[in-house]
Amino acid sequence: MGAFSIWHWIIVLIVVLILFGGKGKLSSIMGDFGKGLKNFKDQVKSKNENEEIESSEQKPTPKKKSKKKSTKRKT
Repeated sequence: MGAFSIWHWIIVLIVVLILFGGKGKLSSIMGDFGKGLKNFKDQVKSKNENEEIESSEQKPTPKKKSKKKSTKRKT
């Protein structure tokens, strides 16, 4: 009950061959899905790198403290 029988492994092998093997339509769909996923990851990575570069280039400018003369009279 705890181990897989030969029939389980045959079914798994058939499913894997259907999804990824041969020149069938499904294998090309799975290949395109893999390429799309890789492209998505590359774009996310490059976007993060661009944001880090832009944030390091922008240095905050220090605010000047303005000294205003008081208009109130001292008595």
